[in-house]
Amino acid sequence: MAGWLVLSASAGYLGLLFGVASWADRRKAAGRSVIASGTVYALSLTVYATSWTFYGSVGRAAETGVGFLPIYLGPTLTVTFWWFVLRRMLRESKRGRITSIADYVAARYGKSTGLGALVTVIAVIGSVPYLALQLTAVSTTYEVLRAAAGVAPGTSTPVPAGAFPGRTALVVALLLATFTIAFGTRHLDASERHEGMVAAITVEAFVKLVAFLTVGVYVTFGMFGGLGDLVDRAAASPELARLFTMAPTQSYGDWFWLITLSMCAFVFLPRQFQVAVVENVDERHLRTAAWMLPLYLLAINFFVLPIALAGRLLLDGSGVSPDTFVLALPLSSGHQGVALLAFLGGLSAATGMIVVETIALATMVSNSLVIPVLLRFEHRRGRQLRSSSGEMGGLVLGVRRSTIVGMLLLAYGYVVVAGDAPGLVSIGLVSFTAVAQFAPAVLGGMVWRGGTRAGAYAGLLAGFAIWVYTLLLPSFTRSGWLPRGWLESGPLGLGLLRPHQLLGLHGLDEISHAVFWSLLVNTVLYVAVSLGRRTAPTGPALTPEGLARGRAATAGPVNASIDELHVLLERFLGSTDARRALLDYLREREGATAWAGDRTADAALVRHVETLLAGAVGTTSARVIVAHLIDEEPLGIGDVMDILDEASQVLASSRELERRTSELAAATAELRTANRRLTELDQLKDEFVSTVSHELRTPLTSIRSFSEILVDNLDLPADDRERYLRIVIEETERLTRLINDMLDLSKLTSDGAEWKIERLDVHAVLDATAQAVSGLFTATGTTLTTDVAETVPPVLGDRDRLVQVLQNLLSNAAKFAEPAAGRVDVRVRVDDGRVRIDVSDNGPGVPAEDREIIFEKFRQGTTLPRRPGGTGLGLPISREIVERLGGRLWLAEPDGIGATFSLTMPPAVQAAPASVPTKAEI
Repeated sequence: MAGWLVLSASAGYLGLLFGVASWADRRKAAGRSVIASGTVYALSLTVYATSWTFYGSVGRAAETGVGFLPIYLGPTLTVTFWWFVLRRMLRESKRGRITSIADYVAARYGKSTGLGALVTVIAVIGSVPYLALQLTAVSTTYEVLRAAAGVAPGTSTPVPAGAFPGRTALVVALLLATFTIAFGTRHLDASERHEGMVAAITVEAFVKLVAFLTVGVYVTFGMFGGLGDLVDRAAASPELARLFTMAPTQSYGDWFWLITLSMCAFVFLPRQFQVAVVENVDERHLRTAAWMLPLYLLAINFFVLPIALAGRLLLDGSGVSPDTFVLALPLSSGHQGVALLAFLGGLSAATGMIVVETIALATMVSNSLVIPVLLRFEHRRGRQLRSSSGEMGGLVLGVRRSTIVGMLLLAYGYVVVAGDAPGLVSIGLVSFTAVAQFAPAVLGGMVWRGGTRAGAYAGLLAGFAIWVYTLLLPSFTRSGWLPRGWLESGPLGLGLLRPHQLLGLHGLDEISHAVFWSLLVNTVLYVAVSLGRRTAPTGPALTPEGLARGRAATAGPVNASIDELHVLLERFLGSTDARRALLDYLREREGATAWAGDRTADAALVRHVETLLAGAVGTTSARVIVAHLIDEEPLGIGDVMDILDEASQVLASSRELERRTSELAAATAELRTANRRLTELDQLKDEFVSTVSHELRTPLTSIRSFSEILVDNLDLPADDRERYLRIVIEETERLTRLINDMLDLSKLTSDGAEWKIERLDVHAVLDATAQAVSGLFTATGTTLTTDVAETVPPVLGDRDRLVQVLQNLLSNAAKFAEPAAGRVDVRVRVDDGRVRIDVSDNGPGVPAEDREIIFEKFRQGTTLPRRPGGTGLGLPISREIVERLGGRLWLAEPDGIGATFSLTMPPAVQAAPASVPTKAEI
């Protein structure tokens, strides 16, 4: 494939990304954000899938089979089960205007400038191998395409890349540095959010997924007869058949450590923190990411093993690196178009990582390393922060641009030093292990109030040192830059100090070995040093004078005017943005459209300015800048920083204690309420059992008594015998009704009842019910009248259950109606969109104190003039049925004499559901 074609396609693609970013930035300036979407947020997180995923996973699968999976199980577990960790980081970062992982760690320990600097150094050194991975992938695959230009289509294997492409890697590094500078450092944003970058990353997510799936489909179904054919041919080879299982070189312990490592990397890699936390606009987007990210990772890895198997079947022995199978397979069959698309997919994956990673690292370097140094320098010049000379914003941008170039040159240096000895995955895991050192300090700071800055220092330094010794230096040994003797025998021949078998630990691969030792020592020192410092804290802020100074720096009286604060903002944000920021604040607080320049600023305005600066230069530097401006006492900058660090840590601990105390109080109140409710339920249970026992005992007593009379008096007159037998039968029927009602109520309340929901004609149901109870009305001499409106629509319900409800209501009305001239009226109409049925009688009515009692189980009112027969379950069962059908049953307010029971039902405006919802769904 001609080099000019590859370069033209690459330039066109990068130009497209730049255009997308510019369009998104213009939309942001117009107030119409394009990234305020859960889908965009989830896709931006796929920057995790770099050229390692695109090329390296295939290379690893070709050697270990399913051994590539742990790297993707970690992120899946994180967004699915550890979302609360990300949510907490989001909330804390938004409150504190956190701009990087270094800023976040520093803020957790009193906004420690030194701790932020240490995290930055670790992140920079740890990211160099990962950036080198991207350069290696792009330059190597470019050479593969160029080398295949002279090979005839259909040739079984492409020409291998040959010599290591160091010069190509340098050109790629410089081009990507230029692209990143133009892409992400055009201006200094007080929020440190890059909407254009996020929009471009979203496009890249689609491109690399489509490209990889295209190659997978082509290889699986174009070069082979499908997955079945490919798997059968691979299974026929004993060497390839092992790739379907866990490789002998990998243990369950290795999988555990790789999953742990990838979980840490997904949260703590600078680029992941940038897109997951800094660029987030709504924490609710985490819910979308919880299902979309795992789905994306599944999709992009679906064809990894098939491509690896195909490469082993067709290209073994050709000298082609397994890391390039994604390109080599299409080229071997003459499909250069598929190969070019694969190259663009890999370029997309690498470019996205490089852009986001270098922008995040540049922010960390400027905010946590360079700005503090400049502050010390300006302090020596004599409080030049009050001067308006110079433009700090331009200087900060210059530092960030230089950092981007420097990082990519360092990555190129690693490419040259490490050579082509390690595979892509091995290089990436080296970086993963470095950033995993942040885990004890970050997670410990979240869950343990006793963690201290000294403990974080000790853990980070020790863990980083072990990482250098067990992973970074050995990578130089393999390429010949360091002697192999110390790697195999240990320094000075001390076998216990061998980097890959430290203290004699065997059985783990080099990555798992390094993760185990570095995180173990890191965590132990973090806890031990924190415990040791808790009882003997030091620092000027713990004295009364130091605490007073710390408070004055943030909340007390200040000695700065609004004009001075404006000048300070202007130096970092520019004249236009600084003026607009102050005017917006004053307009919101005071309704002012201008300010008096010599007016002294209040503490709230100072904190607002500090927050604005935090977005541009980080929280630690912003705190020192503001404190330096408003503090008139001739304190050294180191004293100011120590005071603020300690005071912030004390205040943060106090706020955390208050928060946890509040949560504990709320939890205690909830437990007290739950306990009270359980006590009430226990009492209700006892009352129910007692009532049921009484209700069952009454008919049983009658049955037993009259049965004994019949047995003991065989010569009873026939009339008495018949009367006693009739009583036994009636009590038996009463007992049967009671048991049936109790079973019916139990089924209803436990969702065990069967329902047949259909469209019901209310008039027809009412006629059927009236026929069923006509005997009772005849026996009591009660008149029944019905009034059904012509416009009443059908209702949704269970016919038998609705008849049961109406029978209960009509029977009760007939029993309580006036004995001499009883009358029951049924009226059906539409009320507020629902069908309403009113059943009224001309009886004595229900006293106010019994209006709710009658709907309780086994209760028939305490002040009724006469007690009818029955179980006392009719109304509770009826209410339960109506509520299950989506309706409501109640005793209407009295209107004259008698009582009126009303129920409403939903109209059948749509097809009937297959089942009745539970009460929790209603």
